[in-house]
Amino acid sequence: MPEFTHLDKEGRVRMVDVSDKEPTLRVAIAGGMISMNSATFEKIHNQTVKKGNVLEAARIAGVMAAKKTSELIPMCHPLNITHIQVDFSPDKETNSVRIEATSRIIGQTGVEMEALTAVSVAALTIYDMCKSYDREMTISDIRLIEKSGGKSGRFVRREE
Repeated sequence: MPEFTHLDKEGRVRMVDVSDKEPTLRVAIAGGMISMNSATFEKIHNQTVKKGNVLEAARIAGVMAAKKTSELIPMCHPLNITHIQVDFSPDKETNSVRIEATSRIIGQTGVEMEALTAVSVAALTIYDMCKSYDREMTISDIRLIEKSGGKSGRFVRREE
């Protein structure tokens, strides 16, 4: 049976102690997607959404969310993140926007949750800014794409 790192010997939840780990460069890349109707996609693309520039607002929200991950996920360590980047790839053929976030730190624990949180909140921000046009938008495929650093080494998601 695997050892659960977030439980102590009495089965109580705890934050993992990373005090003895060596700081290393750790990078995580996460992705996700939001799909919508063509009219909503065009409003985002042409920057005619009444609430303003949707993708720039979502970029800021994603960065801010990554910095607050430990306040949202109970056992996450508060991290001194050295870099967060949120990028968007609009796809007119599918009326969707692919979201990718990269987080980086030199530290004792990984930044996967920060990248995943950035993608999630960026997608939610797009939804929030456009919901008056399209309540059927779908947020999907939020996942870790790649991570490096630390004891477990490198992970790269297999192509699906």
